[in-house]
Amino acid sequence: MSVTAINRTTLREQVVDKLRAAILDGTFRPGEKMAEVELAAQFGVSRGTVREAMRTLHNSGLLQGEERNSLHVRRLTGAEIAELFDVRAALEGHAVVAIMASPEHDAMIDALEARLPEIEAGLSYAEKFEVDLRFHEELCRLSGNATLLGMWTSIKDLMRVAVVSGPDESGTSLMTKAHHQPIIDAMRTGDPGRARAALAQHMAAAAEVWNNKADA
Repeated sequence: MSVTAINRTTLREQVVDKLRAAILDGTFRPGEKMAEVELAAQFGVSRGTVREAMRTLHNSGLLQGEERNSLHVRRLTGAEIAELFDVRAALEGHAVVAIMASPEHDAMIDALEARLPEIEAGLSYAEKFEVDLRFHEELCRLSGNATLLGMWTSIKDLMRVAVVSGPDESGTSLMTKAHHQPIIDAMRTGDPGRARAALAQHMAAAAEVWNNKADA
């Protein structure tokens, strides 16, 4: 009996990826209704597959709505964005303290510093933000706390919709190496309170920019 290779990427996952990309690049704007029938025809898949994909995006926070046929692209309010960055500050602040308490803290901080965002010329706004996110994800991973990392990962799509769905180049400065370096510098002092404060200040600056943008 011959055995053929299995495509591990399901149709639902492919549709999820395409819809997520379309939401984040602005093809689908905040508040826009997701038309199940039209999307099924466009992708050449069943309505059930589209429905499952939209359920996944609803669970991740990119879509909102109660009924199957009324899902639309989520529009975050300024208050919701402020809450999101508060949660990030709590999670990442805990990660900072955990790293500093590790016997390998010097090597871990070196590894984190090596992941400081490098914003290269020619990157799209969404790509710049992904570089920024990778630094923060590494911070959570180095904490060694799998639950913390899982909670942080679960709100990645909300972070994306808060920042990327309406690109504003004034926010690019928040994604630079220089804006993140103070976190590393504070961690190297050996003072957990100072490091946590630097992380909180970093998040507060981002929250202010995107909060004002949402309410503009």
